[in-house]
This record gives sequence, C-alpha cells and structure tokens, in this order.
Amino acid sequence: MLKKTPLHDLHTKLGASFTAFAGWSMPLRYTSESAEHHAVRTTAGIFDLTHMGELELSGHEAGRALDYALAGQPSKIPVGRARYSMLVHETGGVLDDLVVHRLAEARYLIVANAGNALVVLSQLRDRIDGYAATIRDASGQWALIAVQGPTSPAIVGEVADIDVVSLKYEAIDPARLAGREVLLARTGSTGEDGFEIYCRPTDAVAVWQALSAAGIGHGLLPCGLACRDTLRLEAGMPLYGKELTARTTPFEAGLGRVVAFGKPGGFVGEAALAARRDQGSSHVLVGLASTGRRAPRTGCGVLAPDTEERIGEVTSGALSPTLGHPVAMAYLPTGRSAPGTEVLVDIRGSQELARVVELPFYRRRA
Repeated sequence: MLKKTPLHDLHTKLGASFTAFAGWSMPLRYTSESAEHHAVRTTAGIFDLTHMGELELSGHEAGRALDYALAGQPSKIPVGRARYSMLVHETGGVLDDLVVHRLAEARYLIVANAGNALVVLSQLRDRIDGYAATIRDASGQWALIAVQGPTSPAIVGEVADIDVVSLKYEAIDPARLAGREVLLARTGSTGEDGFEIYCRPTDAVAVWQALSAAGIGHGLLPCGLACRDTLRLEAGMPLYGKELTARTTPFEAGLGRVVAFGKPGGFVGEAALAARRDQGSSHVLVGLASTGRRAPRTGCGVLAPDTEERIGEVTSGALSPTLGHPVAMAYLPTGRSAPGTEVLVDIRGSQELARVVELPFYRRRA
C-alpha cells in the first residue's frame, strides 16, 4: 500500500494525476507539466513535499556528531540557517544529499530524500554513537509544502506573521501562517526564489488552502513532481539516483565545495575523498545542449563524434520548457568536458549532435 500525504484528498479534488514515488502516492501533474513549469519560472507554484524524510538530532554534542557523520560542517551553521550537505560512504560515494537546518544551539533538522530516509537514519544512528546526541525520525511530525517562483514572497507574505521579504536565503524561522505554527524556510530546489513550510500534518490542508487563496492574484498554480524534475534540471541541480549515487563522489558531481576537510575528529569518508581530491577525477558532470527536438533521456549513451566510441552516459535529460531546446546532464571524461566540446548522443538509435555547456542551463535574475 502506498502512503498518502495529508493533502491527498485535496489533490484528488484538484484533478491531480498520481504516481508512485519512494513508497508514496504523489501528484505527478494537475494540468500540464509545461504549464506548471512556466508558472514557477514566471509567477509561482505550490508543491506537496511531505514525502521527504525529516530527522531531528539534539544534544550538546549534536554539532560535533554531525561534523563526524557528514561531509560538511554543521557545527558552523548559525542558528536559524540551513546548509546543503552530503552523507558519504567510507569509499567517498554519496549515500544521500541533505539539507541541514540548525533550529537551536543543540537541535538540528535534517531533510533527506524520500527514498533514502531510512538509510540516512540508520547511518546517522551508527555514526553518532559515542556522542552526547540523540536522533529520531520526525517524518510523521511534519507535512512539507513549498511555494516557489518570483511571486512567492508576495504570496507567503500575505498569510505569514513575519516579514518574509527580510528572511534571508537558507534561513529558517518559526512563524504563524494562517494562524498555524510552522517552520518557514527560504529554501528550494527549483532554481527560483521560494519557501518551504513545515507544518503539523493536521494543519496541512488549512495551510495549503490559505496559500492558494493568497496566490489567486499572483498566478499561483498547484504543481506536481513532473515539473520539479525539469525545473531542477534547468537549474543544474543533481538528483540522487541519477547524478548522485554511491558510485560517485562529490568531486565528480562538481560539488567538492560541500566537503569540509580538517574538521576536529575527521569524518566518515575523509580519507577516500582526500585521495580523490588530490588525484583528480577521470569523469565529471557536465551540461549538454542541442538544437534538435529529440531530448536525451537517462541512460542514453554519449559518443565521441570522431570514433563513435561510447564515452559517457546521460544521467538526466529533457526538452527545456524555459529555453526551448533539449538539455541534459552527463558524466564525461575530463578531457572532453570543456564547454564547446561536441559530442553525439544516442537517442533510441539516432545520433544527435550536442555541445558541452556550463551549468546551470538557467539562472534566475537577481
């Protein structure tokens, strides 16, 4: 049986089509993927993200424990702020990418990908053993709603009791939204400004409806998982299970900046990541763009144009709704990763010319 979010009946009334995702029944789209994608880019979209996993870690050594457990340095996150981080294997491979919120001096909220939440919980329990810190699965305590897009500050500002305009990016604050107590974070993975709202499951419908009412004059549309994938692809954001796996390290993915070396006590995977940093990577994640109408998909082979030898594989690809042409991400040999390099992409037996381009494909205006 698939799990349902507290908003499932509301999604049904809104005409959503559903898909099974990480054990959940989740809205795939309401009208069209293209319309929902463009709404987030030009006005705003509202998403149900309750399938994500939330873990709470507390105790006076919580920061030190997370420093050892994760590749980043959560002990340096100021209270009320968030940082992107990674849980890596001893071999340096990525087990999950995470958002770590510091809610108080000795209290952290860790947001894991839906399909990895139990793995992350198990790994963290093992890694914090011996520290004065405890961890619990708080996923059932939270529903998660996101409002993303240029008009999101106006929408959320109408129903929140705090000045959302002054809320910094990667900040999280307690607030009241439509009279309900929430945690309001200025975070998201669409490439746009936006907010993620953690509320009690019993308050989820009221919070969604209040945001939807406030969004009537601001072009707000309900959005499903389908457009989230094209949005994050355009923004060059890697997805676990595609660009990030246990076979890749943060350095191949261009995310070496999240790794904090030299932490007191070290961290799991440090030796392997230091070796990869020093040796360099044989393959790196790149962007590919083409002018045709056939979009590369996950698993499509990338070929050298001179020999037609397979040199890489597409991890994610789609026709970009914003740019109007196909884009993809792929791992290629470092010697063929420079912007402007031409490659062939094998799309169901047909070879399409593409060029390596810098990521992201799309960057919002400040």
